[in-house]
Amino acid sequence: MAWEMPPGRRAPGGGPPQDFEEVLRRLAERFKSSTSSSRRLILIVAVIVALVIVVGTSFYKVEPQETAVIQRFGKYVGTADAGLHFKIPFGVDVVSKVVTGRVDQQEYGYRTQKPDVRSQFVEKGFEEESLMLSGDLNVVNLQWAVQYKIKDPVEYLFRVNGVLRTLDDISESVMRRIVGNRYSDEVITVGRESIASQCRKEIQEIMDRYETGLEIVAVKLQTANVPNPVMASFNEVSEAGQEKERMINEAQRSYNEKIPRAVGEARQTVTQAEGYALERVNRSEGEAKRFLEILAEYQKAPDITRRRMYLDSFEALMGKTGNLVVVDEAQKGILPLLDLNKLKAQSANIQSPQAQPKGQ
Repeated sequence: MAWEMPPGRRAPGGGPPQDFEEVLRRLAERFKSSTSSSRRLILIVAVIVALVIVVGTSFYKVEPQETAVIQRFGKYVGTADAGLHFKIPFGVDVVSKVVTGRVDQQEYGYRTQKPDVRSQFVEKGFEEESLMLSGDLNVVNLQWAVQYKIKDPVEYLFRVNGVLRTLDDISESVMRRIVGNRYSDEVITVGRESIASQCRKEIQEIMDRYETGLEIVAVKLQTANVPNPVMASFNEVSEAGQEKERMINEAQRSYNEKIPRAVGEARQTVTQAEGYALERVNRSEGEAKRFLEILAEYQKAPDITRRRMYLDSFEALMGKTGNLVVVDEAQKGILPLLDLNKLKAQSANIQSPQAQPKGQ
C-alpha cells in the first residue's frame, strides 16, 4: 500500500520498497558523517570566539583624562595612565576607569538645562536647597556651585560609598552654617567672596577627613537675594537703612565740624583765663613788694618819701592831661603868653616835613 512506502524511496525499477531497517541504517551512517563535520566546524568556531574573547578582554585602553584602577580577584593591585594596557582576562583583572583630568560641577538651588554661551537654568523644584536662614533670622535665596576633580581614584572608588551624595550633604550643611552665622545684608552684598572662600576650605577639610579622593577647586555663588514674596518689603528696608546711614554721616560731619571748634575755643578761653590769673597774681605780688619797699623807705624818711610820692602821682596825672590851665582867683584878664599846644604842633611839623614839589 502507498502508506507503507517511505517518502521519496522506491525500489529500483519501481519495485517494492526497501527494508525499513536498511533505510534506518543508511540514515544513521549519513547522520554520523554529517555530525562529525559539524562538530569540527563548531569546534573551530568556538576556538575563534574564545580567541576573540581572550584578545578582547586582555587589552584595554585608557583615555588621556582617565586613570584606570586595576583589581585582581577583587583586590586593588595598581593604577594605569593613558594608553593601551594588558590585563589578565576572564574576569581575573577588573579595570575601573575614573575621569581624573576633568573639573566637574555640582549645582545647588538650580540646574543647568542647556549649557551654552547663553546657558539656560532651571530653578523651580530646587527651593529646598536654596532657601536658608541667616543670622538675623531673614530668609535668603542662595544658589551656588561646587567645582571639583578626582585627585585620588583609589580613595574615590573604595573609601566612601556614594561620594557625590556625600559631597551634596556636606556642601549644603557647610553653606547653611556659614550663612546662619552672618547677617542677610552681608550675604547678599559684600560677603559673597568671603563666604565662597570659607565654604571651599571647610568642604575640602571634611572631604579629606572622609578620604573621598576629591579636590574642591572652587565654590561659586551664582545668585544671593531674598525670596520674591518679600522682595518689595526688603527693598523698603534697604532704602530706610541707606537713609539712616546718610543721616548718620551728615550728623557725624556736623559733629566733626562743630565739636573740635568748640573744644578749641574752650581751650583758648581757659588759656586766656589762666594767663590773666597769672598776670594778676604777678602784678599783685609786684605791687605788694613795691609797697613794702616804699613802706621801708617811708619809715626811714617819712617827709621825703611823702613828697616823692606826691610828685610821682602829680607827674602821672599831668601826663594824662591834654590842656592845663592855672587860674588865679585874684587875677583878671588872663593873657596866654605861652601856647604849649601850638608849640607842640609846630615841633611835630618840623620833625616830619612835607614832601617838596618836583622840580624844586
